[in-house]
Order: sequence, then structure tokens, then C-alpha cells
Amino acid sequence: MVTDVSYVGPDFEPTPPRRSFLRRPLTVAVAALVPGALAGWLLWQATGAPDAGGDDGGTAAASASSSAATAPASGEPTDPGTRSSPDRTPTDGGRKPSASAGSASAPVASGPLKGKVVVIDPGHNPGNFRHTTEINRQVDIGTNSKECDTTGTSTNSGYAEADFTLDVARRLRTVLEEQGVTVKFTQDGDRAWGPCVDERARIGNEAGADAVVSIHADGSAAGNRGFHVILPGAVHEGAADTRPITGPSRELGERIAGRFVAVTGSAPSNYVGGGTGLDTRTDLGGLNLSTVPKVFIECGNMRDGQDAARLTSGAWRQKAAQGISEGIVSFLRT
Repeated sequence: MVTDVSYVGPDFEPTPPRRSFLRRPLTVAVAALVPGALAGWLLWQATGAPDAGGDDGGTAAASASSSAATAPASGEPTDPGTRSSPDRTPTDGGRKPSASAGSASAPVASGPLKGKVVVIDPGHNPGNFRHTTEINRQVDIGTNSKECDTTGTSTNSGYAEADFTLDVARRLRTVLEEQGVTVKFTQDGDRAWGPCVDERARIGNEAGADAVVSIHADGSAAGNRGFHVILPGAVHEGAADTRPITGPSRELGERIAGRFVAVTGSAPSNYVGGGTGLDTRTDLGGLNLSTVPKVFIECGNMRDGQDAARLTSGAWRQKAAQGISEGIVSFLRT
């Protein structure tokens, strides 16, 4: 979750207004940056077909301002009694939590990508709301300090972002392991809270990961729809030096964005990234402190009814995991 104006957290502050070099027609960005990667989106755009949830993007501007005033603050802890999806698909993706955060999942005997290591970072933690003192502790992110972690957002019906991220992450792990990838988690529902954003980055670094993907869902105003992938900007300050990873991280993000569109049918964000589905940030500790290619993906806006219908669907979450995995696999094969 990034852009809810009522929610401020360590890695999830509102996107600062700016004119990004990414604000140009999608077809130009695709042709220049990711040959073939966004083919699914181009087909979607060319045919004018609606996305999986019937979102035509036409009502976003009209509904955003009125909804922002009434939407609950996404930083508020979710009532644990309501943290369940209308879709009763098991939220563990068919797998039990691993023994400890950051540990490898079960060894894979073979596969075309055997030897590759991917760290999956399920955003937040379902237990964070019980540990506000711990998650409010300041940590160094290189450029400044921020809170250790946050509670995340939720849908208006109470489905928590932290539950969503774990479910998608576990589904993603299963798909990647079928390719022979060694998958590690920053947390797998096996710790009471956290980890802090600096530790999340450190887990990927110490694993020598070929790629790290942090899974999230946004908490913006109703009418703001679609997904976006957050890329690290160039940072060189304190403990942060992202200069070596900005290029490969961009490639990773572009490939994930392209496959996410094609597999899920979701459109790129209509409120972040100028229609490209990509957003560059220099204020996120999880990216600033990474020394390996890393991106965040905001899979949709939990505060918008149309996006929430997707995010609470087990079938759609499986598509989300598949789309992310295809982007990662494409990146690993380069």
C-alpha cells in the first residue's frame, strides 16, 4: 500500500507530485523499454476490452475526490475478527508456513531455473497491529529514518493487506519452485510482527538473490484503480547505494508489469505512473537498502470496489501470482 493520503508508514507514504520521465504514451514506453513485454496490455488497449473486473477507467476522476473524504484510514489496525476474504479459498496457497522468516522453502530437485534464488517479501505482517511499539521504532534507510513497519491497509469489508500479501506470496512460491527456483521469504506468518524494512532488505542481500519482489496492495481513494510496480531510483547516501541495481531492477519491473497485465487482465494504475504501470521512488527503505535487483508491486487498490473484488478472489490471486512469476522467470532467463 502506497498512496492513501490518510496513511503514512515507513515504505508507504503518498507518492510525491512530480513529472516523471515515465509520463509518456504507453506504447512509446513499451517499444523503447520492454520489447514485447507489454504485448498483453497493448492488445487490451487496442481492442478496448474491459479488464477482469469491468473497470473501464472512465469514472476514476469523478469518484476519487468524494470517496477520499469517507474512506477509512488505511493505517488503522484491522479488526482481527474481520480479516477474512469473501472468497473462502485457503489463504496459505496450499502450503504451511516455513520454519523461519528468510529461510529457504523445501529444496527443489530439478527445473530449468535450478540454482536461481528469489526472495519474496510479503508486505506487512498480520500481527503488526498488536505490536505498535515495535513497528513504530525508527530504522535507518540511508537517506533518513522511518518507522520499522506498518499495519498495512484493508478492503472496506476488512480483508487485510497483510493476509493478501501472504496468500499471493505463497502461491507465487509454488509456481516458481516448479521452475526449479530456490525461494526464500522475509516472513511467512511465522513471526509475531515485522520484520522491519531494513531487515527485509538485508534478507534479500544476504541471500544473494537474483531477484526480490515485495508484494503489496494499495490503499488509495475509490476510483483509483489498477496495479503499479515500484522501481528503485538512484540513491547514494549513508548505507544506501542503489546505483548498481537501478538498471536490472527496472528490467525486472518492466517484465513483471507486462506479464501481470497479460495474465490478470488488470490495467496499469490510473493514478500512479502516467499509465505505464511503473513508478520510481527514492524514499522506500526496502529499495534504498537493497544491493540486489528488487521491486515492489502494488497489485491493486483495496479501497476501490472494483479492485477489491479482484483482490478478494482466490482465483484472481492465483492469476496475480502467475503473472508475477512469469515476469520473474523472464528476467531470470536473460
